[in-house]
Amino acid sequence: MSGIWSRSNQKTYAVITSLGTVPKQQRKKKRKEKKRKEKRKEKKRKEKKKEKKRKEKKRKKKRKEKKRKEKRKEKKRKEKKKEKKRKEKKRKKKRKEKKRKEKENENRRKCHISEINRKILM
Repeated sequence: MSGIWSRSNQKTYAVITSLGTVPKQQRKKKRKEKKRKEKRKEKKRKEKKKEKKRKEKKRKKKRKEKKRKEKRKEKKRKEKKKEKKRKEKKRKKKRKEKKRKEKENENRRKCHISEINRKILM
């Protein structure tokens, strides 16, 4: 049984571990593992941060879009209102004009009739 775990090595290892010290190789391994864990943690943290930022950006974009849509809607509504007012004004104007013409025609007709009557009476 030659090699790392020979009888004498086992004894040495037992003594070393009982004293609380760990062989150099194991210490190195532990250090590497610790570093790897730390790196992984850091990577996860960065990823989380990135994800948070991305979500925030998305939320802001959504909010902006919503505001823009709302503004557009408001604008359309106002435009519709204006258009309605304009049409109403036009309609009133037309009605007024029509009434005026009717009155004028009525007056003309009356005048004409009175003219005929006058001629008849003469």
